[in-house]
Amino acid sequence: MIKQILNRLPRKSSKSTENRDGGTSTLSANASSSSRSSDLASNRPGHLNASTVLGLNSTSNSGLNHGNKIPQTLYPNVNGNSTISSYEALPSFRDVPNSEKQNLFIRKLNLCCVVFDFTDPTKNLKEKDIKKQTLVDLVDYVTSANGKFTEIAMQEMVKMVSINLFRTQTVQPRENKVLEAFDLEEEEPLMDPAWPHLQIVYEFLLRFVASPETDAKLAKRYIDHSFVLRLLDLFDSEDPREREYLKTVLHRVYGKFMVHRPFIRKAINHIFYRFIFETEKHNGIAELLEILGSIINGFALPLKEEHKLFLVRALIPLHKPKCIAMYHQQLSYCITQFVEKDCKLADTVIRGLLKYWPITNSSKEVMFLGELEEVLEATQPPEFQRCMVPLFRQIGRCLSSSHFQVAERALFLWNNDHIENLIKQNRKVILPIIFPALEKNARNHWNQAVQSLTLNIRKIFSDIDPELFEECLLKFQEDEAQEQEIKSKREATWKRLEEIAAMKASSNEPVLVPHRITARTLSG
Repeated sequence: MIKQILNRLPRKSSKSTENRDGGTSTLSANASSSSRSSDLASNRPGHLNASTVLGLNSTSNSGLNHGNKIPQTLYPNVNGNSTISSYEALPSFRDVPNSEKQNLFIRKLNLCCVVFDFTDPTKNLKEKDIKKQTLVDLVDYVTSANGKFTEIAMQEMVKMVSINLFRTQTVQPRENKVLEAFDLEEEEPLMDPAWPHLQIVYEFLLRFVASPETDAKLAKRYIDHSFVLRLLDLFDSEDPREREYLKTVLHRVYGKFMVHRPFIRKAINHIFYRFIFETEKHNGIAELLEILGSIINGFALPLKEEHKLFLVRALIPLHKPKCIAMYHQQLSYCITQFVEKDCKLADTVIRGLLKYWPITNSSKEVMFLGELEEVLEATQPPEFQRCMVPLFRQIGRCLSSSHFQVAERALFLWNNDHIENLIKQNRKVILPIIFPALEKNARNHWNQAVQSLTLNIRKIFSDIDPELFEECLLKFQEDEAQEQEIKSKREATWKRLEEIAAMKASSNEPVLVPHRITARTLSG
């Protein structure tokens, strides 16, 4: 009976497209955001199978869609309190002839354009199950497609995806924690209760973009700049599962649609600018940086000026926000990729790190030292020599830090053979800068491990250049004696002032301090 009804339906014309232009992907094969089409059977984002989807829990309490509205004549009371009388399951693709599968595909897409209210887990249970099974059928159909998708099919697919995904984000109330953005990684993430359906929609979109049957030249009319921007807006989702899928989807879009690549990079730039200079609050910075790490890995040489400006204007300033711990690993990877691509950028990067170097945040300082080691490992001698003076002034301050982890991390730089060789080659400049810190550590630092590491480094310099070491030691001793003399003069001046004040205190006579004494005091 169902087959007879379907046979009477008007058939859609199936337009085939040729010369698929997927573009040459420059994305890194070893980046965690890249995924292969052959892996779609596993269980990570982009690799969801039907049985996994069907096993998901669909009870939930929020996630209402505010996207494009469905005509109420087709689906009355979609978001109302009453049940949806006309929402019925459609036949399986296995139950219709091949000639009718395209029509059934469109009908199933339209059926999934209905968005349910997940604030009440008891509402529309039957309809939610029907939609969930229909979405799984759509994923299987797109995965097994053996002919080019028609323009009508692409239009309907993008429409269904947009209605389900592009919704108003549910924001967890954190107004009282605006100034504690660096602690947000310790907060429990907000899980979207609509995820059982959203996950399958994301899987559908991912397989549609990755499918060899999707003609990029045709699909770019629907996966356009507006679609990409709304996709990027979703990266602020608090649900880490959604951000993981978004990362994989955007990665695929960037790889397939070459025409969109400059626009995607520019749009990500704007997200970074707003985060750095305005809000310092965004949930998806780490995922966006992970995508960019793969993109940077594929940059052709010589680097374009656009890419260098991105490094200077966006990546380096990302060291400024307090919540850097949430994305520092991905940021450090991107920065190091630039230096490995073009070693001449090492001086720019190191001076950028020094510009944003933390003063009172010890844990952040430890992160900076770790990143600095990675950058220095890719730095060549000419670039190292350009920035070594300001660099080792800062390293000297780290060596003198009373926080043992900061001092210890700075001393660990000598464990890297490449960095140690750079220091040895330029020891005549570097040792005089850091010698006071080394000497004070060896004598007075409270932490035994820091003292031990300091003594090892002093021995390295002493063995490689005894004359230079002795010069630095004599200079340190002279400066120390001079400092002690200045301290004694200052104490004598204050003692004299106290005696004068005591003599005149009984007569209530004001104490006049001669200009000569004041000047001497200030100079001390």
